[in-house]
Amino acid sequence: MQLLDYRVSIIIPVLNEAANILPTLQALQTWRKRGHEVIVVDGQSRDATAELAGPLCDKLLISPTGRAVQMNSGAAQAHGNILLFLHADTRLPDNAIEAMIKAIKRSGRVWGRFDIRLSGHHPLLWVVGMMMNLRSRLTGIATGDQAIFVRRDVFHRVHGYAAIALMEDVSLSGKLLHLSRPACIRLKAVTSSRRWEQNGILRTILLMWYLRLAYFLGTPAESLARIYSRR
Repeated sequence: MQLLDYRVSIIIPVLNEAANILPTLQALQTWRKRGHEVIVVDGQSRDATAELAGPLCDKLLISPTGRAVQMNSGAAQAHGNILLFLHADTRLPDNAIEAMIKAIKRSGRVWGRFDIRLSGHHPLLWVVGMMMNLRSRLTGIATGDQAIFVRRDVFHRVHGYAAIALMEDVSLSGKLLHLSRPACIRLKAVTSSRRWEQNGILRTILLMWYLRLAYFLGTPAESLARIYSRR
């Protein structure tokens, strides 16, 4: 299959993202013109997210709230060979689509993710991004902030995202690791540092370490989601 034969479906789960959705979708319009697909899945937002997103995407879906459920809904309606799951506050590098298709085609791997950079200017945020990229490269586990992409047939083969309230990206990575290591693209996606800055950078680092360790030790994702939402 030639590079031009690949079509990418970019799936964006949103909930009350009126402040972020326009620049995210505007940045994707060039790829829409090249035949790639943008699907926005709204989890019943209470603001103007859906109204703003409608004119700038190929499909606007309304789904029950829950990132995993929303992304699965988008994947069920997607037509691309490759599914790319993108957070509403994350910007892809300019040549992301080409890099992703080449990684899938030439590496023989069936999924992957991008390196990440947090948007803020605090020096600790640079360290956080670097450590996230290194940890992912060593473990093969990717986070949603890193713009996970996967062949559509493979995504459906592993039954998509687990319908859990948190750690759905870790769960999917674990299933995909049985098929291949991820293609780790060094081009950096830029994701918002708002939650790190609002809640305190060191406090958020410790919280995320705790949640990840608790998940691997068997704590139910629903319990972790309650802890995360309280913080």
